[in-house]
Amino acid sequence: MKSKRVKAMLWIGAFKTEATMAESLEQSLQETLRASFKSYVRSDHHPCIMAKAAERFDRITLKRYRRMGCEQTTQALYSDIEAYAAKIQTAQASSSRSLRFESFVAVFDQSRFGSERKFEDLLWRQLEMLHEYDDVPWDPSVSQDPDCPDFSFSIAGFAFFIVGLHPDSCRKARRFFRPAIVFNLHYQFQDLKTAGKFETIQRKIRRLDKVHNGSFNPVLADYGQASEALQYSGREVEKNWKCPVKFGSSS
Repeated sequence: MKSKRVKAMLWIGAFKTEATMAESLEQSLQETLRASFKSYVRSDHHPCIMAKAAERFDRITLKRYRRMGCEQTTQALYSDIEAYAAKIQTAQASSSRSLRFESFVAVFDQSRFGSERKFEDLLWRQLEMLHEYDDVPWDPSVSQDPDCPDFSFSIAGFAFFIVGLHPDSCRKARRFFRPAIVFNLHYQFQDLKTAGKFETIQRKIRRLDKVHNGSFNPVLADYGQASEALQYSGREVEKNWKCPVKFGSSS
């Protein structure tokens, strides 16, 4: 009897040790990814001064996931975005909204896709799966129609401007060593527009992009003139490009 109890205690101890080691490894991987992403945002090739401001003030939430476009990832990603949205909602309720930049970044374990189009297809598949998992109404401040100039992707009740990053991007500004989806709160852009600062920041970003990347991204449109869906994957899409996903029409 005593021998069985000792064996059980040893088994429990070994299980706890293994769980602790796994948790420690996950934390180490998360920290490595955070450090890599910080370096990426700080680099000259990354022209977005809003992202640089978010990084400087430690307002980038980064999470690691296994593979894009699978059910397990979708559940975990939605849960994390839901928690992130709840945090934003609480912050808005407790104080007046200020011009501060922040982002949620999902980084995935896949290494390469082989082409920009393959990444684009999987990016939209992942967004579609998140939408199917979401039971919160679309953010009423934006359109559900990806062909509409007022479109923005909504999840957990908040509209987000999506930025896809991956190793195979032809643009240095979108090239990260792991595929990633950046969720930027859409109201940040609207607040800049209202404050009369958006055009100034946009000109600075385009100038930096041209200096460090040779040209600014040709799919970048002026705010509200074309659907932002054109910009999500970072690929230079065709003039007749249509979003492969339909989220429904705005009510």
